[in-house]
Amino acid sequence: MSSSFSRIGGRRAVQGAVAGAVALGLLLWWLLPLGEEPPGGTITFSTGIRAGVYQKYGELLRTELRKDMPELNVRLMTSAGSQENVERVASGEADFTIAAADAVETYKLAGRPGAEALRGVTRLYDDYVQLVVPSDSDIQSVADLRGERVAIGPPNSGVRLIATRLLKAVGIDPETDIRPSADGIDTGPGRLGEELDAFFWSGGVPTDGLREIAETSAFRFVPITEDLVTELHESGGATRYYRTTNMPESAYPTVQNGAVVPTMAVSNLLVTRADMDPRLTEWLTRTVLDSRDGIGAHVHSAQLVDLRTAIYTDPLQLHEGARRYYRSVKP
Repeated sequence: MSSSFSRIGGRRAVQGAVAGAVALGLLLWWLLPLGEEPPGGTITFSTGIRAGVYQKYGELLRTELRKDMPELNVRLMTSAGSQENVERVASGEADFTIAAADAVETYKLAGRPGAEALRGVTRLYDDYVQLVVPSDSDIQSVADLRGERVAIGPPNSGVRLIATRLLKAVGIDPETDIRPSADGIDTGPGRLGEELDAFFWSGGVPTDGLREIAETSAFRFVPITEDLVTELHESGGATRYYRTTNMPESAYPTVQNGAVVPTMAVSNLLVTRADMDPRLTEWLTRTVLDSRDGIGAHVHSAQLVDLRTAIYTDPLQLHEGARRYYRSVKP
């Protein structure tokens, strides 16, 4: 009797295992586009400064892409930031990148080479402008930067574009009215106080380069006020992509002490070219959206990637491959 039950139990176990495998296969077939083999090949992804969010996001996304497309080799290139990233993709030096919407629009408005071929893949998360000074500094506003030693970011970076516009909006010439330096988030925090009176940064929050020194150094944020953002809007062009907001009190809790910081934000876009393979782009778009929580566990701003807003890649048209993905998941 026990032997009979054992044989029946064994058959049921095998049947259960087979059923589970079939269910798993069906689930994978449903999740993957038409049951296709994953695309392969090599793509180049332009990121950003090593201590910045773009670089960290690129590293984590490469890991996720490797899981979904094992035959796809993703080559990462560090960069100065948004302006260089846009130029790299437009020229064909890179295939994908992250860039702030204002930098993309600036490139387009200037009629730069390849601008008409740029396409959006997804809207990612917002960059927050962060103007950092020592905690005992007398600087209380952007206008107070006149005559000071100020890091405005590397040439061809997104932060250089924003810092220059903010300074000009308060009547400061970035070349003659301050002592400018090209420090970014990789070197600016370490020079604050001794060699710099202030530095600009624009990135997702919290940024590792700032979060790390927040534990050991005393600094604070200078507010970017609503009237200053309004003045920027009045200058026209790409400034329409700036919006007033507050940096949440949870961004750098040891520095903010429970207080929000008035500032401005600009959205980041995942960018490619119109000639990029639609099937590969569709798969990549799927990975970006599906890996949000996994990447967001390490890059907090990535948690804000949202399917409902991802399609809004203004000022760029959606790439055909990205469009296919969004249509496939539309309710």
